Amino acid sequence: MEVNLEKIDLIDVLSERHGLLRRVTMRYWDAENNMPVSNREWYILSRIYNQQATIAMISKNVDISRQATHKCIKQLEAKGLVNIKNVPENKKEKAVELTVLGTTCYQQHEAIKARIIDELRANIGEEQVMLLQQILLQDWKLT
Repeated sequence: MEVNLEKIDLIDVLSERHGLLRRVTMRYWDAENNMPVSNREWYILSRIYNQQATIAMISKNVDISRQATHKCIKQLEAKGLVNIKNVPENKKEKAVELTVLGTTCYQQHEAIKARIIDELRANIGEEQVMLLQQILLQDWKLT
């Protein structure tokens, strides 16, 4: 069911556009790869990429429950995208790092997103894309 974006408020328009971007990104990924990776998994991978991350740190920095975060990390480990390791001198904490495969997949996913941004530039114009990004990066002072 297609939503008439002109008849919904700003918050719902943002949500619809976010959903569209995620669906398109997923469709491109699935067309080029035979390893399914969910949006939640990509979200977690983005928090691990080029970081010295722990499960606790990731849990604090994502809008997902600790249990769901841990389950997602275990799924990523089962797919061979991350390694979970003990943290030296801390028996409770676990470190998470991308594997070579995880890094490769993450970089491919970033390339897909860059292509989508290029499509946006072609469809709505460079200035509009830059303006949109500037608006979204502003501090909205809503917290």
